[in-house]
Amino acid sequence: MHLAAGESVPEYLMPLAVLLSAAAVIGYASTRLRVVPIVGFLLAGVVIGPHQLGLVQSTQVVEDAADIGVILLLFTIGIEFSLERLAAIKRYVLVGGGLQVALAVAVTAGVTALFGADWRAAVFTGLLVSLSSTAIVLKVLASRGDTTRPVGQAGVAVLIFQDLAVVLMVLFLPLLTGEGGGPGEIARALGTAAAVLAVVLVVARKVMPPLLEAVARACSPEVFLLTVVALGIGTAFVTSLAGVSVALGAFLAGLVVSESRHGQHALGEVLPLQIVFSALFFVSIGMLLDLGALAELWWLIGLIALGVVVVKAVTGAAALAALRLGAPTALAGGLVLAQIGEFSFVLQRAGHDGGLDFGALGDRGEQVLISVTVLLMVVTPALASLGDRLGRVLGPRRPAAPGPAAKKDPAACSAKDPVLISGWGPVAREVAATLRARGVPVSVTTLGPDLAAEAEAAGYRVVRGDPVKRNVLEQAGLRSARLVLICENTGEETASVAAVIARAAPDVPIAACPVDGPAPRELVRAGADRVLDGPASVADRVCAAVVDRLGLPSAAPGDHPRTDTPVDFRPEAAGACPHAEGVRAVLPRSAGCTDCLREGRNDWVHLRTCLSCGNVGCCDSSPARHASAHAASLDHPVAASAEPGEEWAWCFEDGTTLKPAD
Repeated sequence: MHLAAGESVPEYLMPLAVLLSAAAVIGYASTRLRVVPIVGFLLAGVVIGPHQLGLVQSTQVVEDAADIGVILLLFTIGIEFSLERLAAIKRYVLVGGGLQVALAVAVTAGVTALFGADWRAAVFTGLLVSLSSTAIVLKVLASRGDTTRPVGQAGVAVLIFQDLAVVLMVLFLPLLTGEGGGPGEIARALGTAAAVLAVVLVVARKVMPPLLEAVARACSPEVFLLTVVALGIGTAFVTSLAGVSVALGAFLAGLVVSESRHGQHALGEVLPLQIVFSALFFVSIGMLLDLGALAELWWLIGLIALGVVVVKAVTGAAALAALRLGAPTALAGGLVLAQIGEFSFVLQRAGHDGGLDFGALGDRGEQVLISVTVLLMVVTPALASLGDRLGRVLGPRRPAAPGPAAKKDPAACSAKDPVLISGWGPVAREVAATLRARGVPVSVTTLGPDLAAEAEAAGYRVVRGDPVKRNVLEQAGLRSARLVLICENTGEETASVAAVIARAAPDVPIAACPVDGPAPRELVRAGADRVLDGPASVADRVCAAVVDRLGLPSAAPGDHPRTDTPVDFRPEAAGACPHAEGVRAVLPRSAGCTDCLREGRNDWVHLRTCLSCGNVGCCDSSPARHASAHAASLDHPVAASAEPGEEWAWCFEDGTTLKPAD
């Protein structure tokens, strides 16, 4: 389908293009300035919104996309949580979340009433202030690596309770506005919501696992992604019909998917979509802000924002302290929750229709609420950092961020630390059996359902999913792995997986064995420190078996260089000769002089590795002088010393020693 000449451009296209472009540009700038990207997205919305530059006048498309962003965000959080993990923090949800909401409503209502507001407006303001921003808090916790720490678990538990409380607040509003809605109606609505939740839990246990298993067996990433997204949005829609918030419905959908063995696979597929739509959500929030109103009422907005931070921080810290999490965690949790949430806008609109306004401020109430909300969302990363610093003053210091990590010594790791194998097939099967025979635990990750079933049947721990997705690797035990072996993939796929591992766990050694032969430079740059030539390794085993069967003596190679360790010599620019431009990362062809071994001799003195092809030759002090002969015959002038502890190279053509770059 295409636009004919003169046909009008779809109305949604221009605002969507402007929105995404602004989010990308300002998000990039904020990243360069070491500011959390969320802040950049909010500022992008402020700049392009209808109240400022007016680049986007109609916000309907943006708001719809933002709603999808919230659904996908809560959906992914649900997948990561699982029912077991949620059950483990049920006390945090019920006690911590319940106390936080109750205290925040009571304190805010009391303070608002002191300034002359009617009790209905005071309680309504308390309801608005009690909610925190699920989207902002989850993003900040994830960016700081706090999701699995006590402060992260407590924060998520409080947010879950708040999302549940939204249902009650919406049902309670008619009582405040005097528009009816007696106890019987509320009880019926709550009963309907409880029934929906029960159905969701049954589906999670009985229906979802076999359904996702059948879809995964189709081996179609497109069909799998569409199925997962349909489940997330469809469940959110169905639960919303029963009066449950869309956000909570999406979270429940994630819990449903997490019960399947393909939960981590689903999470990896949905994350890119979630990132895009979440950015749209934050931009849409920024678009609501009117800088004119902010300039006119700056003093009032500033005072209310400060008051909200104090009330939310104190009540949140008190609620978390009741859980006996310790003063540092309670204070940090209170500050990270010290903002007003996006669902407060929903309550504000519903209350405004019934004659209630934020702080009893009349028509100015909505814009004051928007201004305070956006302002506090922008400063939430700073509040989280403040809470972390104050927590370190009150309690033990958090470990300092490590510098570039040295690789683990696999021999020094705990006996419980696994070897993680990415991929399943002939090589993986043989390596896994060898390791298990020596008491080394093995964890496997693979995308193919049949391959995963085979590995599980053999007794190995298996995580289904694409190993390029970081969450799949972490679920398989990447952090504690003593080594990762990437096999059964092409060189390009292997490099992609190695790059993800190197970023996620830079201290974990990586061994790569691509099925189509090695590309040492690409694999070394991706993070691999051991590279095996898959086809050549098979040939070596066949040759060794034939030689052994014939009873012939095998050649006696040296103990260096290692044929699985890439030589990535990079000469320093100042002293490099012109021939250094041809230097590249190579794999040594043999653990000794290649030509000497073919001739059945091992009387070399020193060894050199050709930096053009990986041929190993003996030096000019050796009887055969194969290194210089190789260089002259193939015009491969530069070779690196293959002797242990020596880091230099030699140009045979210029007679020049090359030193490595720092």
